[in-house]
Amino acid sequence: MSKLSALVRGVMTLEPAAPAIDFHGKWYSWGDLTAVMDGLSRVFAAEGVAPGTRVGGLLRNTPEIAALILELITGDRCVVTLNPLMPEDKLITEIEALQLPVLVALSEDWKREGIAAAAKKAGLLGIEIVPGAADPVRVVIPRGEGSFRSDAEGIAIEMLTSGTTGTPKRIPLKAKNFDQMILDAAHFENRSPDDPPKLRSGVSILNTPFSHIGGIFGLFVCLSAGRKACMLDRFQVETFVDALVRHRPPTVSAPPSALRMLLDANVPAEKLSSLKVFRTSTAPLDPDLADEFQDKYGVPILQNYGATEFAGGVAGWTIGDHRRFPNGEKRGSVGKMNPGVDGRIVDQQSGEPVPYGTPGLLELRAPHLGDGKSWVRTTDIARMDEDQFLWIMGRADNAIIRGGFKVIPDDVVRAMESHPAVIEACVLAMPDPRLGQVPVAAYRERSGQQVGEDELRAYLREKLTAYQVPVRVMRLQEFPRTPSMKISQPELRKLFEPAAA
Repeated sequence: MSKLSALVRGVMTLEPAAPAIDFHGKWYSWGDLTAVMDGLSRVFAAEGVAPGTRVGGLLRNTPEIAALILELITGDRCVVTLNPLMPEDKLITEIEALQLPVLVALSEDWKREGIAAAAKKAGLLGIEIVPGAADPVRVVIPRGEGSFRSDAEGIAIEMLTSGTTGTPKRIPLKAKNFDQMILDAAHFENRSPDDPPKLRSGVSILNTPFSHIGGIFGLFVCLSAGRKACMLDRFQVETFVDALVRHRPPTVSAPPSALRMLLDANVPAEKLSSLKVFRTSTAPLDPDLADEFQDKYGVPILQNYGATEFAGGVAGWTIGDHRRFPNGEKRGSVGKMNPGVDGRIVDQQSGEPVPYGTPGLLELRAPHLGDGKSWVRTTDIARMDEDQFLWIMGRADNAIIRGGFKVIPDDVVRAMESHPAVIEACVLAMPDPRLGQVPVAAYRERSGQQVGEDELRAYLREKLTAYQVPVRVMRLQEFPRTPSMKISQPELRKLFEPAAA
């Protein structure tokens, strides 16, 4: 059993009757979670679902699904993540294509005729979790004669990337890398991963979907530390603020878009008064947004940087670092490289390291990345200073080539968001028969302010070179988003396609 598995299992056996997860106002105990885990273990043993097996899960944010994830990872099986909120036709295609030996889901998802039919067609073993039942785990589809890809020894999670800029890809995360990622997180909480299991008094708010690496990461960090959790279906201002008021946590985590939503809702400061730190990740954080939030609520914003491909976190702010640099000399940084992670910036053409402060491609090296010895190149353009603080400046792989001229979407986004009426913008490429690609853009307005599409393009002509100005801008009430609340460029592109056609 790994160090992380032993720690989690040790926490769960300390006080089985103690509260563990608050979900929809009801407390679930550590024993309730263990009952689901034990039920799964019995069925796995009876059906020959051995360690190293790929197990698909329709991962809703519920205590029962949390128990599923805990059982799979601590039992050395591989979680193959499936998002139950995907359009049903896409979900059916995924189930049929993944060649899963096993699929586990809640009763409500097995009642979806298309899901059950796809599972039977694939010939996989279907396991149902029945919330609240005395015997909560049962087989609903016997194993058939399907073609399976079973062996995932040493792999903890097979997870889709966010798909922000294109078709999502499945990334296998090694168990040892995932374990180290969770144990390293203790650094940001002034804990040691070598501390013995114990129950703590605090309550963490878990609002990131389990179908995103941040959701599973948050679950394990919380429970391995012995803290209780308040689990939300997803981030919504009303339920999030209600959880803050009821549980008074000193620290919360949410994407940068959550900061904007809280500000737009003009949430009273007293409802956030318990907060000492607000952590954010999964998307770039506008320093002006961080300043606006801190000025209104007096809560420091601590950003983290990582990716599914890197098994989670790479760099981040601690509250100690925030206090050391209060005057803005590190403004806009995603924080300092995590312990055990080396970073360097290299020239995009030559691959040679560049001096501190010079932009280039970010390369990483850590025991849990690649072979643990070689530098792993990212597609992020970044710079780093002598103190090992990192600034992410954009991506090297999303430039729009318009008739031979390079348009960096981030430059156009910054220009759009400099307009006082624009709160959020996104720029993407559309094919063009003459120029190859052209930029288009969408935007949201600040509450109580307006700017027309033609007016905004005129504003951009004053700010940008002519070839950088989007050929079309579209005003939206809300952006289509991925489960991690990033803007979904594939879905946004669909809104532009009718006009392009």
